[in-house]
Amino acid sequence: MKFFTADTHFFHKDLLGNNAFAPRPFPLVEVMNQTIIDNWNARVKPTDTVYHLGDIALYFTHPASLSNEAVYNVLKALNGNLILIKGNHDSRAFFKYLKKRNFEVNGKPKFEFHDVGVVIKMNHRQLYMTHYPMMMGIVKQIINLHGHIHHYSVNVKENLNVGIDTPEKDYLNYKIPFGAPFSEADIEQMIKGKREDFAKRG
Repeated sequence: MKFFTADTHFFHKDLLGNNAFAPRPFPLVEVMNQTIIDNWNARVKPTDTVYHLGDIALYFTHPASLSNEAVYNVLKALNGNLILIKGNHDSRAFFKYLKKRNFEVNGKPKFEFHDVGVVIKMNHRQLYMTHYPMMMGIVKQIINLHGHIHHYSVNVKENLNVGIDTPEKDYLNYKIPFGAPFSEADIEQMIKGKREDFAKRG
């Protein structure tokens, strides 16, 4: 099974509380981190694949090895094979750190790395997965899954924000737990919901 997420921003203290960008109602980053881990693992099986579309964490220490190790330990606690697409807050140095410590899960590396994006076919569509929203023009059967813009959405029906703060989760017919990655069925429901929403606007 495939799952999709972005903008976990583990350890990002400035997001705690009621800020204007991506409010997260947690008293401590440790509580936020654990909530995401718990909700992720309640949904994702160890044999699943999760596409993480960037901005894994925001945590800086001196030396950097301390924060790298802390984020690595969080990622190790998450179920599934993780396909990581680099976000603007993900450093190449951190990806190199992960590569050196990669290990096998389900006969594949725990972590796979991509600088720009990944394209897959799913349900007769092509999914272009990037951190930043892509402006593709008029296209058929192509959807851009992206992150980066937190609690905003792109005013284009072919663009779908799959970050954990996305307002487009309102297209689902249930309340997804905070930090739980979106399933294939969720993505289909969100695509359909956004198209119907745009059709109503005429």
